[in-house]
Amino acid sequence: MSYYVRRGDVPHKRHTQFRQPDGSLYHEEVMGIHGFAGIQSLLYHLRPPTAIEGILSAGADEIRYEPPGALRHRLLLTATLQPSGDAVEGRVPLLANADLRISVVRPLDPMTYWYRYAHGDELIFVHEGDGVLESQFGSLRYRRHDYLVIPTGVLWRILPDGGADQRMLVVESAGGHLEPPARYRNRHGQFLESAPYGERDIRPPGMLETHDEQGTFEVRVKARGRVTRYFYGHHPLDVVGWDGHLWPYAFNVDDFEPITGRVHQPPPVHQTFEGPGFVVCSFVPRLADYHPLAIPSPYNHSNVDSDEVIYYVEGDFMSRRGVEKAAVTVHPNGIPHGPHPGAYEGSIGRERTDELAVMIDTFRPLRLTAEAAGLEDEGYAGSWSPAALRSVEGGRP
Repeated sequence: MSYYVRRGDVPHKRHTQFRQPDGSLYHEEVMGIHGFAGIQSLLYHLRPPTAIEGILSAGADEIRYEPPGALRHRLLLTATLQPSGDAVEGRVPLLANADLRISVVRPLDPMTYWYRYAHGDELIFVHEGDGVLESQFGSLRYRRHDYLVIPTGVLWRILPDGGADQRMLVVESAGGHLEPPARYRNRHGQFLESAPYGERDIRPPGMLETHDEQGTFEVRVKARGRVTRYFYGHHPLDVVGWDGHLWPYAFNVDDFEPITGRVHQPPPVHQTFEGPGFVVCSFVPRLADYHPLAIPSPYNHSNVDSDEVIYYVEGDFMSRRGVEKAAVTVHPNGIPHGPHPGAYEGSIGRERTDELAVMIDTFRPLRLTAEAAGLEDEGYAGSWSPAALRSVEGGRP
């Protein structure tokens, strides 16, 4: 995405003298991607961002995977997870491959440190809760149903509003950057008229507050399979101004305008972001298919080249029964899946669907973590069988 934003004070020309009131220079920092051939921003600090006073290893960032087993469809019930920790330490990893990691978190505490993920961008979907995403680019208030897109290199922390439950879905891109799909934008980076969202829906950081405190301030960096703790003698958010095209932003999924048709549209019409090795889609409330012979429910389909993960947010899901909020379905490539028995026929005549869900399709196989296996509904793989359905409806085990 290429969208110019400016906050605070910056000099007339980049890479020129920009002096503080006492005559000393502000310290310029260029943050850019793709070897500085991609989008970038320039930030101006009171003190050098390189002035580290202490370094400690916080240990390896390891995933415990479940033992190998039969390939099957999975249902993970995460609603019962209790609030714990902050927005980073409280994460419960569910699935991962070489391209990404998918976690859920119910942060209870504000972060007392700042955090940076060094290998790619992070996407946080706010299922429930409000608060502030704080970074060197300024403060960005988040709310229910926000996507928070945090580019790699950004120092950030989440400060939840007290008194309200917080529930989030987290995607860490291990190999690069998240962007709106290329087909939504023209060659200049502007959103097309046909895109389901646009620049007016994107919320950049608002107020820029320059911190000039001294003391001990911690920044944690996740890189190369480890977390390292860096300590500064000055506040890391000492930026007096910045401008450019690289910055964290929020996009609320309620502003996604669904693309509908006379017959059922394929999942790419719901695509919201693309990353290296995966895509993210948003299923939002929308009008159902309106051909006189339409079948609004999704058809059976085989994910030939991808694993499909769906995080269920809320609503009445047309294609399956018994899926509660914060449930996660995992449909691996190699096995067809589709609507539960009766849902296909039962959708005929429906005029709209009121479901809200986030889908992540990956192009390399995912592995479940040990934590995810402990949340599994083991009966889900058989839930397409009419015999299994009769057993459930008859109240038999």
